[in-house]
Amino acid sequence: MTIDWQQEVEKRKDDIIADLERMLRVKSVRDESQATADAPLGPGPKAALDEFLKIAERDGFETMELDGMAGHIQYGEGDTDLGILAHVDVMPAGNGWDTDPFEPVIKDGNLYARGASDDKGPSMAAYYGMKIVKELGLPVNKKIRFILGTDEESSWRGMKHYFASMPQPDLGFSPDAFFPIINGEKGNVSFFLHFAGSNEGAWQLRSFEGGLRENMVPRDAQAEIATPDADQVKQAFADFVAANPIEGTVTENGDSLTLAVVGKAAHGQEPRNGENAATYLALFLSQFAFGGDAANYLNFTAKYIHDDSRMEHLGMAFTDEVMGDLTMNAGVFTFTAEKGGTITLNFRYPKGMDESDLQAGLAKATAAMGVKLEAGEGMVPHYVDPSDPIVQKLLAVYNRQTGSNAEGMVVGGGTYGRLLERGVAFGAMFPDTPDTMHQANEYIRLKDLFGATAIYAEAIYELVK
Repeated sequence: MTIDWQQEVEKRKDDIIADLERMLRVKSVRDESQATADAPLGPGPKAALDEFLKIAERDGFETMELDGMAGHIQYGEGDTDLGILAHVDVMPAGNGWDTDPFEPVIKDGNLYARGASDDKGPSMAAYYGMKIVKELGLPVNKKIRFILGTDEESSWRGMKHYFASMPQPDLGFSPDAFFPIINGEKGNVSFFLHFAGSNEGAWQLRSFEGGLRENMVPRDAQAEIATPDADQVKQAFADFVAANPIEGTVTENGDSLTLAVVGKAAHGQEPRNGENAATYLALFLSQFAFGGDAANYLNFTAKYIHDDSRMEHLGMAFTDEVMGDLTMNAGVFTFTAEKGGTITLNFRYPKGMDESDLQAGLAKATAAMGVKLEAGEGMVPHYVDPSDPIVQKLLAVYNRQTGSNAEGMVVGGGTYGRLLERGVAFGAMFPDTPDTMHQANEYIRLKDLFGATAIYAEAIYELVK
């Protein structure tokens, strides 16, 4: 039987958009300050999980929710499980949007909203791929578990909670990255550099803040300073902003100045795609006569972090032939004279090194500053051999539908695919798709949404028939 997968998607275009818009209206940002017993990660992720499961129940699928943290949609029978691992949580919207980030808008063939490309759009495409297989009544010999997590953008608590009590699928993919296929993901770990808060002299750093999440290049940063020469600072700042790819403002408040910088947000897996507002601000301030811990905070950022995502200034640069460069994203900055300061550095590292190498390099660089170094929970590099049948079958579907001759690749981003021994990331961004993940005005092209749905439908069938 020959199936026209694109035609099957064409029949369902309006339904795909309607269900995706339904999901995008749910503000599913993790917020544990509002956690309850049945919503341990806050009301937003729980509401999005419930909404997706309601859509699946409407379509006749068997569903299961696990303690408000994860759930699955199940179809088919067999001794082998295919897992499709997606997430319903989203990054904070941040500033700079032209539209309401939680009210989807279609303009010029693009659907704009937070989560449109990461990961509600791709998740809906994969869900409809499974739905098409079900509605066509195609024979399957495996069980499909479409597993939904609620915490991918933070610490993966939802999916970890799921697999603490549920069996792991034998193979699977996550629709949370790029086509053609990602069969390798770098290791991922964050380090927190804690500084004390002393100021010495006439120049005072009263506060400094920038960034929203460790895996997101900071778009916004601001600092409040006391200075003996406000006019000098204002003129120097105007010159600095004019000479760099940022925007900036200065506000005078009695005896202090507040300096604000706007850069460009980007996904932390490739910091070169953004402009880090916080490191630019620290670079500017480092030229003045701050003292004590404030000086260490600013100087470390300016000397070792700014515009150096490959850690060359610290002598920590490393490249693996298969998995590529070590990368670092400086994602979150906080400093007050009362509480001290913290810089959060998120590393994506290839095989051939480990977390201890990173910790040793950072400890050496900060030894004279009295910095306390704290390591977060990490994930080691993940790699599925290109000869594995799951890689071969998914690539064959992608190449057949797109007329390509593509091969697998390795990325710095971390997806749920790495949770499975035979797990990969598969779409939904195409090679020519602008990457707006974690940025203001995030969108998914409708042609990509529908194209990915057709690829997922055929791919799922190929894996379970």
